[in-house]
Amino acid sequence: MMTQKERMLAGELYLASDPELRAAYTRAQTILEKFNATRGDDRATLTLHLRELLGHLGEDAIVKPSLRCDYGTNISIGARSFVNYACVLLDCNTIAIGADVQIGPGVHIYTATHPLDAEARRSGWESADPVTIADGVWLGGGAIVCPGVTIGENTVVGAGSVVARDLPPGVLAVGNPCRVVRAL
Repeated sequence: MMTQKERMLAGELYLASDPELRAAYTRAQTILEKFNATRGDDRATLTLHLRELLGHLGEDAIVKPSLRCDYGTNISIGARSFVNYACVLLDCNTIAIGADVQIGPGVHIYTATHPLDAEARRSGWESADPVTIADGVWLGGGAIVCPGVTIGENTVVGAGSVVARDLPPGVLAVGNPCRVVRAL
């Protein structure tokens, strides 16, 4: 029988109230409190907290406070990537951010989703789908990436866009819903 955490990471319905998940959430919030209270120019301390929080932090990656997430351990950030201020990464499933990615301020990346059935939602069931941001992507400020989305290599997403479907590599995509405008 699968644990609630295993169900969560498999994209199945799970209960976030599970004690193992609550403990992981509390751990992450404790580290985030320290990270978000650290001066922005204290890269050594910021990196120390991120290495404790995240599943992977690539060489020379920078994440600016403030950051919000659920667990942290399901987030991978590649080398030389940059995550600007006030980002939200809801990592109930994996968020894989490649190398040389630029993430603007206020970007939200969601893996969490909920059943359409109201009774299931009231009962506390939820699910999560992984998100993949390939190498060289630029997400403009305030963009939202929805659960289950993959954004291809070197794609640029305009500020304020809502990405609800996969985007191919090497395109400029904008809007709500986000649509490909042209090849790059």
